[in-house]
Amino acid sequence: MTNFPDSFLSLLMAAPATLSATVIWAFIGLFIGSLLNVVIHRLPLMMQRESDNYIAQASNAPPPHTSRYNLFVPRSACPHCGHTLSAMENIPLVSFLWLRGRCRHCKTPISARYPLVELFTAACTALVVWQLGSEITGIAALLMVWMLIAMSGIDINTQTLPDDLTLPLVWLGLLVNLYGLFVPLSDAVIGAAAGYLLLWSVYWGFLLATGKEGIGYGDFKLLAALGAWLGWMMLPLIILLASAIGAITGLALIFWRGHQRDHPIPFGPFLALAGLVALLAGKSILQLYMGAAV
Repeated sequence: MTNFPDSFLSLLMAAPATLSATVIWAFIGLFIGSLLNVVIHRLPLMMQRESDNYIAQASNAPPPHTSRYNLFVPRSACPHCGHTLSAMENIPLVSFLWLRGRCRHCKTPISARYPLVELFTAACTALVVWQLGSEITGIAALLMVWMLIAMSGIDINTQTLPDDLTLPLVWLGLLVNLYGLFVPLSDAVIGAAAGYLLLWSVYWGFLLATGKEGIGYGDFKLLAALGAWLGWMMLPLIILLASAIGAITGLALIFWRGHQRDHPIPFGPFLALAGLVALLAGKSILQLYMGAAV
């Protein structure tokens, strides 16, 4: 008789994934989304604290930040009143509904970003597992998607894509394709180089033509990472999808939210969403295009 842990693990590692495994992975995605919320909130603060301490050290001043602050310490707390969250207040999605979207202590509304990130991560996790299974290919794809979600959240909040996430994603993409997990290694290397140089060229062309910066260096590295994971052939599709999604979003913000035209909109989330589409349906889209072009 197969014991429960073995049968549970075999269910989680199924390929292709069954409906039961997909549902279980969706619940896992909720907890991963909760962790990603921590990364989205704390990583920019960690980088700022490190920068402040470096500047102080360079000027022989005492460091302004001496307390430990990382992804694990201190415990999560309300940003308004400092109330330390209990275990019951940290359950993904459930706690938000139980607390009716407000801090238990000061009654300040909790940002809707937290449950939205958890739900979106759960949905993406389920979709990836359903499409790619939960063996090595599916697990690698999940790691990529989770990092894309974290980067998108940070870019929306701060309009920066930290090297602490973009550069590891580039190297991970090359490593997982050492034996052609998604694409041949040569396609991955060319994809990484072409992805960076493509947006680098657009950046300098726009800067020389207008005197303004149209995109940031983090976008170069993110597209390089997507090229490393998915290969150079996916880059035109990713750029086309990201530009289309970005244009539609920009127009919607202008007409319905009164967004100022000169106020920048982060491009990273559009690249990440296009990368997700390319991961799950890119080959089918390219086959349809090639078939229509013949």
